[in-house]
Amino acid sequence: MEFLKILLNNDGVKILCIVIVLDTIFGILRAIKERSVNSTIGIDGIIRKVGMLIAVFFLALIDLIINIDLIGFIPETLKTYLNLGSIGVCDIFNILFIVFEILSIFKNMILCKLPIPAKFQEFLENIMKEFTGEIKE
Repeated sequence: MEFLKILLNNDGVKILCIVIVLDTIFGILRAIKERSVNSTIGIDGIIRKVGMLIAVFFLALIDLIINIDLIGFIPETLKTYLNLGSIGVCDIFNILFIVFEILSIFKNMILCKLPIPAKFQEFLENIMKEFTGEIKE
């Protein structure tokens, strides 16, 4: 039970849950706007999101058992000044999952034709063209 308290009080896990909810909302809005509900894509997205949460849960368990600090090479005075604690494997994957979800949110915003600053939208569209097939030339 103590482990769940630690996990639920982790700021990274809270942020991940927020971006997962936001991505789901924007995905639903996109489906409504395009008037095309694809249950396969929806189910795949849900499976991906649940998989991310399960991975974070088990990686947090591993961090608790192993207690590894991936930024242990940084001097303690600098870590204290920057207000950094220890960064474990769970934290690294949590950051990657958050970035992945944020990119998905931006993709859905672009495809919903929401107003985004032109330079930023162009940058995002270039990234999406490179990494996904959903943004067309």
